[in-house]
Amino acid sequence: MKDNVPTSARAVCVFAVRRGRGPDLPGELEGHEGGGPLRLLPVGALWAVVQDVPAVDYSQEALQKKLAEPATLERCVRAHHAVVTAFAVRAGAIPLPLATLYHSEERAQAALRANAADFERGLDRISGRREWAVKISLVTAAPAPSGPQATGGDAREPTPGGRAYLARLRERGQEREQRRGRAVEAAELLDRAALSIAAASVRRRLHSAEITGRGRTQIMNTAYLVGEEQERDFIELLERLREAPEFQDCEVEVTGPWVPYSFVDAATPDAARSREESDASAASRRAAGSPA
Repeated sequence: MKDNVPTSARAVCVFAVRRGRGPDLPGELEGHEGGGPLRLLPVGALWAVVQDVPAVDYSQEALQKKLAEPATLERCVRAHHAVVTAFAVRAGAIPLPLATLYHSEERAQAALRANAADFERGLDRISGRREWAVKISLVTAAPAPSGPQATGGDAREPTPGGRAYLARLRERGQEREQRRGRAVEAAELLDRAALSIAAASVRRRLHSAEITGRGRTQIMNTAYLVGEEQERDFIELLERLREAPEFQDCEVEVTGPWVPYSFVDAATPDAARSREESDASAASRRAAGSPA
């Protein structure tokens, strides 16, 4: 969408695509603020869930302002995710990036129809499968003493006490590296075991302690694509591994099931994400594509 649009103009926001019309969406589902009713749009043999929104509120400039505000971004992401999740019930769906916008219904249909083959391949891949997120963090050990005074040494001279303190610091550093190495090996063990059940996996960027808000060092952040019939086996496997001795220094966090956001990038056509027709910023795409 471009700026300087009439205040009365409407744009079409596309949330997701699936096979068949499927069940109606819940009546209480509202979509984005200020938008019209959610509706199902035929796209050849596929169907998309769309919403008319005020074009002036979803121009490139307006979107940049919206998505730069954390609270507004969170509301948009939650609204997008709620629609995609409801649309995917009892039928696999390809979620499109947050704020995928078109100037008209006809342009939306044309762009989506032109990439129907990509959507079909993506739907084949995720059919009957859902996403599970697994995060492994190394539990932080007790902090080392803050100075030689902890041992009675003097920082001004390399006294025996000071040398002992420095030696202990080196030992603690080596111990941290050893604990991290064991945690990495444990994560690799879990990954191999998980892939004996999961159909695919995607390694995601590790989160820093500033993002997680906890004194943990994240070792693994992986999404797994798991068949619905295998989900119980998958969860039971992770529960057993979580209690294994190899994970004594680790925290294993499992969340899901999710719509398989991490496994549809290849199925989301460039035409549906082009700057001419779609105004999803990089920040909004990351937010929409990372539910875990």
